[in-house]
Amino acid sequence: MEHDHVRAVDTAVADALEGEIDRQETTLSMIASENHVSRAVLDAQSSALTNKYAEGYPGARYYGGCEYADEVEQLAIDRASELFGAEHVNVQPHSGTQANQAVYFATLEPGDKILSLDLTHGGHLSHGHPANFVGQLYTVEQYEVDPDTGYLDYEGLAEQAAAFEPDMIVSGYSAYPREVDWERIQAVADDVDALHLADIAHITGLVAAGVHESPVGVADFVTGSTHKTIRAGRGGIVMTTEEFADDIDSAVFPGGQGGPLMHNVAGKAVGFGEALEPEFVTYAEQTVANATVLGETLAEHGFSLVSGGTDNHLVLIDLRPSHPDTTGGDAEEALEEAGIVLNGNTVPGETRSAFNPSGIRAGTPGLTTRGFDEDDMRTVGDLIAQVINAPDDDAVIEETRAEVERLCSANPLYK
Repeated sequence: MEHDHVRAVDTAVADALEGEIDRQETTLSMIASENHVSRAVLDAQSSALTNKYAEGYPGARYYGGCEYADEVEQLAIDRASELFGAEHVNVQPHSGTQANQAVYFATLEPGDKILSLDLTHGGHLSHGHPANFVGQLYTVEQYEVDPDTGYLDYEGLAEQAAAFEPDMIVSGYSAYPREVDWERIQAVADDVDALHLADIAHITGLVAAGVHESPVGVADFVTGSTHKTIRAGRGGIVMTTEEFADDIDSAVFPGGQGGPLMHNVAGKAVGFGEALEPEFVTYAEQTVANATVLGETLAEHGFSLVSGGTDNHLVLIDLRPSHPDTTGGDAEEALEEAGIVLNGNTVPGETRSAFNPSGIRAGTPGLTTRGFDEDDMRTVGDLIAQVINAPDDDAVIEETRAEVERLCSANPLYK
């Protein structure tokens, strides 16, 4: 893939863009929040809609010349509504975090109480970490997973909610490898008269395909990212009922952002259209199957999987039992040198820091998009194990890199 128009005016940026394509083509993208979009989504996101301001909503814009912007945004809304069965959809948030921000701004006052999962147990910065605006504007208390099982402690959550009396409970996670019982969390929210926000950023595509239970119609608000497991244009989405529709729309615009990124909305529309095709269900099922096999393979090599396995697209590995002297940062660095790109990640009971944690997180959405199957994932699991077992062995790194290149050549991305 070349960028001739960019190269004609800016060789430095063109070199970087083409270098990035080569990097993606020749490495294994296993960061659980990343994926590879189709050429159609890429084309939509680089379209002339990048030139258009469209503050407002379809049929009610603050600028003229929005007839095609209206058409594209309405397509994105209608397709998302069909995918998820949502009464009301806002497709304008620039990211999943800004989708969450809209819900908070629409429903809470500064100082109100939020109950959410601790970051080191699989939560997200935008759920209440003190470094994020949420932790600074609201009173946040956080629940944890069961330290023995790695699963959500629903009974503990209920007890904590009864004592804390939150205004909102946040579910949905960035590093939780198990299916979520939305109904059970909703029952806790009902018991304490709290609103319930389900953030499905990581599993948006799995929910759309029906391979993970949906919180739409259960939780008061459902937010998500549109570029992870669902492979649409990069950004966020908010889904809710008609009761909260006006409040959410006002919180997105003008409450939290100005003009929508219409080229990204076009990418969302195209990606949602792709997700409505039967092939997408096959993709989502394979993503989960690949993660299951990856986890099983790593367990066979002696690695400790948080919760003992996975129900979704990611595995979370606690390195301390098997490799007590290897940090997540060490593993990430060695694996990237070998062509396997994933991230160091905190784990329940973290004894190090978020900057150099005790675990790693590996996802299968990107590899599944490339066509990897269970046999490929067994090979990938073997490669990860051999690198972590010998992170300073140049021969092992070289051997692994050669096998990574073979796998990439057998499963090309855009070529």
